[in-house]
Amino acid sequence: MSLFKIGRYRVESELGVGGTAAVYLARDPYMERQVAVKVLSLQFTSDTFYQTNFQREAKVIAALEHPYIVPVFDFGRHGSQPYIVMRHMVGGSLQERLVSEGRLELSELARIISRVADGLDAAHAQGIIHRDVKPANILFDADGEAFLADFGIAQILHQSTGETGPLVFGTPRYMSPEQITAGSLDGRSDVYALGVILYRALAGRTPYTGSSSRAIAQAHLTEPVPKILEARPDLRPPWEEIINKALAKKPAGRYATAGDLAHDVQQVVSGRWPFRKLTFD
Repeated sequence: MSLFKIGRYRVESELGVGGTAAVYLARDPYMERQVAVKVLSLQFTSDTFYQTNFQREAKVIAALEHPYIVPVFDFGRHGSQPYIVMRHMVGGSLQERLVSEGRLELSELARIISRVADGLDAAHAQGIIHRDVKPANILFDADGEAFLADFGIAQILHQSTGETGPLVFGTPRYMSPEQITAGSLDGRSDVYALGVILYRALAGRTPYTGSSSRAIAQAHLTEPVPKILEARPDLRPPWEEIINKALAKKPAGRYATAGDLAHDVQQVVSGRWPFRKLTFD
């Protein structure tokens, strides 16, 4: 039974509520399929910045047209609230899998990292930084294939928003040092976040924890990269090098692309050694 309608879409249930938007499971009566409808929260509808940012999300993802990025089907307004309509990913999120299953098989983890990295590199090639890469934004279809979702806070390089002062968005446990300090960002900030996801999937926890968001952010800035082999002594030594490079404090010390990180993950998982030498700045 439909709860209410958003545009032509008949809402069936609430899928989740974030900091700036709510997501509903709905049915498209024209296409006769379930979809996910993301609606900007009412308190932001009078804010020009959030309105512009939300509308840009639909245009950004539609322009990417990448097979590993959740596609957008439609865009509109529900009263004063803009909404976007996306493919409904029935397989849940990586966050849910990590909570329910614990550690993933290394071959499965390598496949997920590879698909997400491919999507990120495609976005970066168009000057788009995701800025909130985390397990909750990696979704699965009915076949268990991973897709990257939620470019709602993506930064378009060289495009002014008209705002002044530093704007910091993201999730502290997965934010790069330069994102925390509102510094200049490029694709290597997303590479850092993908490295945090890798560490989380291997160790069962994120590399930096704390009693508050501020404490976690400070840890990203000042604490050394935790040794993955202490958390997982069963892993091979190259994992330590990969994590250290992915989580380097300075962007220049990291992998240049997400694909480079995914390549080395696949090399270790498949046992094809030695692979190209890792260098650190």
